[in-house]
Amino acid sequence: MGSADAGELARSLAWGVVVPRGVPVDGGVLHGCPGSPCVAAIGAFDGMHAGHRQLLDRARRDAASRGLPLVAVTFDPDPSGILGPEPQPALLSRDDRLRMLWSTGVDGILVLDFTAAVASLDYRRFMDGLAATLGLASVHVGEGFRLGAGGEGTVARLAAWGAGAGVDVFGHRLLALDGSPVSATRIRRDVAAGDVQEARRLLTRYHFSHGTVVHGRGEGTSFGFPTANVVCPAGSVAPASGVFGGYVVVDGLAWPAAVNAGLPPTFADGGEGASGPLLECALVGFSGDLYGAAVEVMLTEELRASRRFGDVGDLRSVVLGNIEQVRRRLGEAPVRLEGPR
Repeated sequence: MGSADAGELARSLAWGVVVPRGVPVDGGVLHGCPGSPCVAAIGAFDGMHAGHRQLLDRARRDAASRGLPLVAVTFDPDPSGILGPEPQPALLSRDDRLRMLWSTGVDGILVLDFTAAVASLDYRRFMDGLAATLGLASVHVGEGFRLGAGGEGTVARLAAWGAGAGVDVFGHRLLALDGSPVSATRIRRDVAAGDVQEARRLLTRYHFSHGTVVHGRGEGTSFGFPTANVVCPAGSVAPASGVFGGYVVVDGLAWPAAVNAGLPPTFADGGEGASGPLLECALVGFSGDLYGAAVEVMLTEELRASRRFGDVGDLRSVVLGNIEQVRRRLGEAPVRLEGPR
Protein backbone atom coordinates (compact mmCIF):
# COMPACT_ATOMS: atom_id res chain seq x y z
CA MET A 1 0.00 0.00 0.00
CA GLY A 2 1.34 3.43 -0.93
CA SER A 3 1.11 6.63 1.02
CA ALA A 4 -2.29 8.28 1.49
CA ASP A 5 -2.95 11.75 0.20
CA ALA A 6 -3.98 14.65 2.41
CA GLY A 7 -7.57 14.50 1.21
CA GLU A 8 -8.05 10.87 2.16
CA LEU A 9 -6.48 11.36 5.58
CA ALA A 10 -8.54 14.50 6.24
CA ARG A 11 -11.75 12.75 5.18
CA SER A 12 -10.97 9.81 7.48
CA LEU A 13 -10.82 12.23 10.42
CA ALA A 14 -13.47 14.70 9.17
CA TRP A 15 -10.59 17.15 9.59
CA GLY A 16 -11.55 20.78 9.07
CA VAL A 17 -15.29 20.06 9.54
CA VAL A 18 -16.92 22.51 11.94
CA VAL A 19 -20.29 21.52 13.38
CA PRO A 20 -22.58 24.44 14.31
CA ARG A 21 -22.98 25.08 18.00
CA GLY A 22 -25.86 23.13 19.47
CA VAL A 23 -29.10 24.65 20.75
CA PRO A 24 -30.93 22.90 23.61
CA VAL A 25 -34.28 21.39 22.63
CA ASP A 26 -36.65 19.08 24.46
CA GLY A 27 -34.66 15.96 25.25
CA GLY A 28 -31.44 16.87 23.47
CA VAL A 29 -29.37 19.30 21.42
CA LEU A 30 -29.99 20.48 17.85
CA HIS A 31 -27.02 21.47 15.69
CA GLY A 32 -27.83 23.67 12.70
CA CYS A 33 -31.07 25.45 11.90
CA PRO A 34 -32.73 23.12 9.40
CA GLY A 35 -36.24 24.56 9.54
CA SER A 36 -39.55 22.71 9.66
CA PRO A 37 -40.90 20.45 8.26
CA CYS A 38 -37.96 18.18 7.50
CA VAL A 39 -36.88 14.69 6.54
CA ALA A 40 -35.16 12.69 9.31
CA ALA A 41 -32.72 9.76 9.23
CA ILE A 42 -32.51 8.02 12.60
CA GLY A 43 -29.65 5.85 13.87
CA ALA A 44 -26.79 5.44 16.32
CA PHE A 45 -24.34 6.09 13.45
CA ASP A 46 -21.36 4.69 15.35
CA GLY A 47 -18.48 4.54 12.89
CA MET A 48 -20.38 6.34 10.11
CA HIS A 49 -19.76 3.33 7.90
CA ALA A 50 -20.85 2.55 4.34
CA GLY A 51 -24.30 1.41 5.48
CA HIS A 52 -24.92 4.66 7.34
CA ARG A 53 -23.86 6.66 4.32
CA GLN A 54 -26.23 4.69 2.09
CA LEU A 55 -29.12 5.39 4.49
CA LEU A 56 -28.29 9.11 4.53
CA ASP A 57 -28.00 9.18 0.73
CA ARG A 58 -31.49 7.72 0.38
CA ALA A 59 -32.90 10.16 2.92
CA ARG A 60 -31.14 13.01 1.12
CA ARG A 61 -32.76 12.08 -2.19
CA ASP A 62 -36.15 12.06 -0.49
CA ALA A 63 -35.47 15.44 1.11
CA ALA A 64 -34.39 16.90 -2.24
CA SER A 65 -37.53 15.60 -3.96
CA ARG A 66 -39.66 17.34 -1.33
CA GLY A 67 -37.56 20.50 -1.22
CA LEU A 68 -36.98 19.98 2.51
CA PRO A 69 -33.93 19.92 4.80
CA LEU A 70 -32.43 16.66 6.06
CA VAL A 71 -31.81 16.10 9.78
CA ALA A 72 -29.76 13.21 11.18
CA VAL A 73 -31.21 12.05 14.50
CA THR A 74 -28.81 10.20 16.78
CA PHE A 75 -28.39 9.32 20.44
CA ASP A 76 -25.89 9.90 23.20
CA PRO A 77 -24.80 7.68 24.76
CA ASP A 78 -25.11 4.82 22.30
CA PRO A 79 -28.32 2.90 23.15
CA SER A 80 -26.35 -0.35 23.46
CA GLY A 81 -24.93 0.94 26.73
CA ILE A 82 -28.42 1.26 28.21
CA LEU A 83 -30.17 -1.66 26.54
CA GLY A 84 -27.38 -4.22 26.48
CA PRO A 85 -25.58 -6.06 29.28
CA GLU A 86 -22.58 -3.77 28.83
CA PRO A 87 -21.61 -0.81 26.60
CA GLN A 88 -20.05 -1.64 23.25
CA PRO A 89 -16.68 -0.02 22.47
CA ALA A 90 -17.23 3.09 20.37
CA LEU A 91 -15.74 3.42 16.88
CA LEU A 92 -16.17 7.21 17.14
CA SER A 93 -16.40 9.67 20.00
CA ARG A 94 -19.50 11.87 20.11
CA ASP A 95 -17.60 14.83 18.62
CA ASP A 96 -16.11 12.70 15.84
CA ARG A 97 -19.53 11.22 15.05
CA LEU A 98 -21.04 14.70 14.75
CA ARG A 99 -18.21 15.87 12.47
CA MET A 100 -18.64 12.79 10.28
CA LEU A 101 -22.39 13.34 10.07
CA TRP A 102 -21.99 17.02 9.25
CA SER A 103 -19.43 16.22 6.55
CA THR A 104 -22.12 14.29 4.64
CA GLY A 105 -24.04 17.51 3.98
CA VAL A 106 -26.96 17.11 6.38
CA ASP A 107 -28.77 20.34 7.28
CA GLY A 108 -29.07 19.55 10.96
CA ILE A 109 -28.15 16.99 13.63
CA LEU A 110 -30.39 16.26 16.58
CA VAL A 111 -28.59 14.49 19.43
CA LEU A 112 -31.09 12.97 21.84
CA ASP A 113 -30.12 12.13 25.41
CA PHE A 114 -30.60 8.38 25.66
CA THR A 115 -31.49 7.35 29.20
CA ALA A 116 -33.31 4.46 30.82
CA ALA A 117 -36.40 6.69 30.95
CA VAL A 118 -36.20 7.34 27.20
CA ALA A 119 -35.68 3.64 26.52
CA SER A 120 -38.86 2.82 28.45
CA LEU A 121 -41.06 5.28 26.49
CA ASP A 122 -43.83 3.93 24.32
CA TYR A 123 -42.64 4.28 20.72
CA ARG A 124 -45.69 6.36 19.78
CA ARG A 125 -44.95 8.83 22.53
CA PHE A 126 -41.33 9.02 21.41
CA MET A 127 -42.30 9.67 17.80
CA ASP A 128 -44.92 12.24 18.84
CA GLY A 129 -42.19 14.12 20.70
CA LEU A 130 -39.78 13.89 17.77
CA ALA A 131 -42.45 15.17 15.39
CA ALA A 132 -43.18 18.07 17.72
CA THR A 133 -39.47 18.98 17.89
CA LEU A 134 -38.65 18.70 14.19
CA GLY A 135 -41.90 18.80 12.24
CA LEU A 136 -41.49 15.51 10.38
CA ALA A 137 -42.45 14.95 6.76
CA SER A 138 -40.73 11.56 6.52
CA VAL A 139 -38.47 9.26 8.50
CA HIS A 140 -35.76 6.90 7.21
CA VAL A 141 -34.34 3.98 9.25
CA GLY A 142 -32.69 0.63 8.63
CA GLU A 143 -34.99 -2.35 8.16
CA GLY A 144 -34.10 -3.85 11.56
CA PHE A 145 -34.57 -0.59 13.46
CA ARG A 146 -36.57 -0.76 16.71
CA LEU A 147 -37.28 1.76 19.42
CA GLY A 148 -39.43 2.27 22.46
CA ALA A 149 -40.20 0.08 25.45
CA GLY A 150 -39.44 -3.55 24.72
CA GLY A 151 -38.30 -2.68 21.21
CA GLU A 152 -41.96 -2.61 20.13
CA GLY A 153 -41.41 0.25 17.68
CA THR A 154 -40.65 -1.89 14.63
CA VAL A 155 -40.59 -0.38 11.14
CA ALA A 156 -44.10 -1.70 10.49
CA ARG A 157 -45.45 -0.12 13.67
CA LEU A 158 -43.64 3.14 13.01
CA ALA A 159 -45.22 3.17 9.55
CA ALA A 160 -48.64 2.65 11.13
CA TRP A 161 -47.96 5.55 13.51
CA GLY A 162 -46.82 7.65 10.55
CA ALA A 163 -50.02 6.91 8.59
CA GLY A 164 -52.00 8.52 11.38
CA ALA A 165 -49.57 11.38 11.90
CA GLY A 166 -49.09 12.26 8.25
CA VAL A 167 -45.44 11.14 8.26
CA ASP A 168 -44.00 8.75 5.66
CA VAL A 169 -41.79 6.05 7.22
CA PHE A 170 -39.22 4.15 5.16
CA GLY A 171 -37.32 1.08 6.37
CA HIS A 172 -34.31 0.46 4.10
CA ARG A 173 -32.60 -2.86 3.48
CA LEU A 174 -29.20 -2.95 5.13
CA LEU A 175 -26.11 -2.70 2.95
CA ALA A 176 -24.43 -6.10 2.68
CA LEU A 177 -20.89 -6.86 1.53
CA ASP A 178 -19.74 -10.45 0.99
CA GLY A 179 -23.14 -11.68 2.12
CA SER A 180 -23.11 -10.00 5.54
CA PRO A 181 -24.60 -6.66 6.61
CA VAL A 182 -22.17 -3.82 7.18
CA SER A 183 -22.44 -3.01 10.88
CA ALA A 184 -20.49 -1.41 13.69
CA THR A 185 -20.27 -4.82 15.36
CA ARG A 186 -18.66 -6.34 12.28
CA ILE A 187 -16.15 -3.48 12.04
CA ARG A 188 -15.24 -3.68 15.73
CA ARG A 189 -14.50 -7.36 15.22
CA ASP A 190 -12.33 -6.66 12.16
CA VAL A 191 -10.33 -3.96 13.95
CA ALA A 192 -9.83 -6.12 17.04
CA ALA A 193 -8.51 -8.92 14.81
CA GLY A 194 -6.09 -6.52 13.12
CA ASP A 195 -7.85 -6.54 9.71
CA VAL A 196 -7.64 -2.77 9.33
CA GLN A 197 -7.88 -2.95 5.53
CA GLU A 198 -11.25 -4.71 5.73
CA ALA A 199 -12.35 -2.14 8.30
CA ARG A 200 -11.35 0.58 5.86
CA ARG A 201 -13.47 -1.04 3.14
CA LEU A 202 -16.54 -1.15 5.39
CA LEU A 203 -15.99 2.33 6.81
CA THR A 204 -14.96 3.85 3.41
CA ARG A 205 -12.16 5.52 5.36
CA TYR A 206 -9.28 4.70 7.69
CA HIS A 207 -10.17 3.76 11.24
CA PHE A 208 -8.45 5.95 13.83
CA SER A 209 -8.05 6.19 17.59
CA HIS A 210 -7.56 9.19 19.84
CA GLY A 211 -4.98 9.00 22.58
CA THR A 212 -2.51 10.76 24.82
CA VAL A 213 1.26 10.26 24.72
CA VAL A 214 2.61 8.94 28.03
CA HIS A 215 5.99 7.78 29.30
CA GLY A 216 6.77 4.20 28.33
CA ARG A 217 9.41 1.60 29.06
CA GLY A 218 12.16 3.39 27.14
CA GLU A 219 13.30 0.41 25.07
CA GLY A 220 12.68 2.28 21.81
CA THR A 221 15.04 5.11 22.71
CA SER A 222 17.72 2.69 23.83
CA PHE A 223 17.34 0.84 20.52
CA GLY A 224 17.71 4.04 18.49
CA PHE A 225 14.06 4.54 17.50
CA PRO A 226 12.21 6.60 20.14
CA THR A 227 8.52 5.80 20.34
CA ALA A 228 5.40 7.69 21.29
CA ASN A 229 3.43 5.54 23.71
CA VAL A 230 -0.20 6.43 23.05
CA VAL A 231 -2.83 5.40 25.58
CA CYS A 232 -6.37 5.48 24.20
CA PRO A 233 -9.46 6.04 26.38
CA ALA A 234 -11.03 2.97 27.95
CA GLY A 235 -13.61 1.54 25.58
CA SER A 236 -11.75 2.58 22.42
CA VAL A 237 -11.66 0.20 19.45
CA ALA A 238 -8.12 -0.89 18.57
CA PRO A 239 -6.38 -4.13 17.52
CA ALA A 240 -5.68 -6.52 20.35
CA SER A 241 -2.16 -7.09 19.03
CA GLY A 242 0.00 -6.78 15.94
CA VAL A 243 2.37 -4.38 14.20
CA PHE A 244 0.95 -1.92 11.68
CA GLY A 245 1.85 0.83 9.28
CA GLY A 246 -0.08 4.04 9.62
CA TYR A 247 -0.01 7.68 10.61
CA VAL A 248 0.16 9.65 13.85
CA VAL A 249 -1.46 13.08 13.59
CA VAL A 250 0.28 15.79 15.61
CA ASP A 251 -0.83 19.44 15.29
CA GLY A 252 -2.24 18.94 11.81
CA LEU A 253 0.70 16.89 10.51
CA ALA A 254 0.20 13.18 9.76
CA TRP A 255 3.53 11.44 10.36
CA PRO A 256 4.19 7.98 8.88
CA ALA A 257 4.64 5.50 11.71
CA ALA A 258 5.19 1.87 12.62
CA VAL A 259 2.68 1.05 15.34
CA ASN A 260 2.68 -1.83 17.81
CA ALA A 261 -0.80 -2.52 19.20
CA GLY A 262 -1.07 -4.04 22.65
CA LEU A 263 1.69 -4.92 25.05
CA PRO A 264 4.73 -6.34 23.22
CA PRO A 265 5.06 -10.01 24.27
CA THR A 266 8.79 -9.57 24.90
CA PHE A 267 8.13 -7.19 27.81
CA ALA A 268 5.98 -7.73 30.85
CA ASP A 269 4.95 -4.17 31.72
CA GLY A 270 3.39 -1.32 29.71
CA GLY A 271 3.43 2.46 29.82
CA GLU A 272 2.01 4.54 32.61
CA GLY A 273 -1.71 5.10 32.79
CA ALA A 274 -2.58 2.34 30.31
CA SER A 275 -6.29 2.12 31.23
CA GLY A 276 -7.27 1.73 27.57
CA PRO A 277 -5.63 0.30 24.44
CA LEU A 278 -1.89 0.97 24.13
CA LEU A 279 -0.36 1.92 20.76
CA GLU A 280 3.43 2.24 20.60
CA CYS A 281 4.26 4.44 17.63
CA ALA A 282 7.65 4.96 15.99
CA LEU A 283 7.18 8.16 13.96
CA VAL A 284 9.34 8.26 10.82
CA GLY A 285 11.23 11.53 10.46
CA PHE A 286 9.88 13.09 13.66
CA SER A 287 12.03 14.58 16.39
CA GLY A 288 10.70 16.34 19.44
CA ASP A 289 8.93 15.86 22.75
CA LEU A 290 5.36 14.55 22.53
CA TYR A 291 4.75 13.70 26.18
CA GLY A 292 1.25 14.78 27.16
CA ALA A 293 0.23 15.51 23.56
CA ALA A 294 -3.22 14.52 22.28
CA VAL A 295 -2.86 12.69 18.95
CA GLU A 296 -4.83 10.58 16.49
CA VAL A 297 -3.45 7.24 15.27
CA MET A 298 -4.59 5.80 11.91
CA LEU A 299 -3.67 2.23 10.99
CA THR A 300 -3.49 1.56 7.24
CA GLU A 301 -2.11 -2.01 7.01
CA GLU A 302 -0.85 -4.87 9.16
CA LEU A 303 2.87 -5.50 8.84
CA ARG A 304 3.18 -8.61 10.99
CA ALA A 305 1.69 -10.45 13.95
CA SER A 306 3.02 -9.86 17.44
CA ARG A 307 5.43 -12.47 18.75
CA ARG A 308 7.86 -12.98 21.58
CA PHE A 309 11.58 -12.54 20.89
CA GLY A 310 14.07 -14.49 22.95
CA ASP A 311 16.83 -11.99 22.18
CA VAL A 312 16.51 -8.20 22.41
CA GLY A 313 18.90 -7.89 19.49
CA ASP A 314 16.48 -9.87 17.29
CA LEU A 315 13.65 -7.60 18.41
CA ARG A 316 15.64 -4.49 17.52
CA SER A 317 16.46 -5.86 14.06
CA VAL A 318 12.83 -6.74 13.28
CA VAL A 319 11.46 -3.43 14.53
CA LEU A 320 14.00 -1.49 12.47
CA GLY A 321 12.86 -3.55 9.49
CA ASN A 322 9.23 -2.60 10.19
CA ILE A 323 10.18 1.07 10.35
CA GLU A 324 11.98 0.73 7.02
CA GLN A 325 8.86 -0.87 5.52
CA VAL A 326 6.86 2.17 6.58
CA ARG A 327 9.51 4.51 5.22
CA ARG A 328 9.36 2.78 1.82
CA ARG A 329 5.57 2.57 1.63
CA LEU A 330 4.43 5.78 3.31
CA GLY A 331 7.50 8.00 2.98
CA GLU A 332 9.26 9.91 5.71
CA ALA A 333 7.70 13.35 5.33
CA PRO A 334 4.49 14.30 7.17
CA VAL A 335 1.25 15.01 5.32
CA ARG A 336 -0.23 18.40 6.19
CA LEU A 337 -3.96 18.45 6.94
CA GLU A 338 -5.64 21.77 6.19
CA GLY A 339 -8.28 23.43 8.32
CA PRO A 340 -9.21 23.53 12.02
CA ARG A 341 -9.56 20.58 14.36
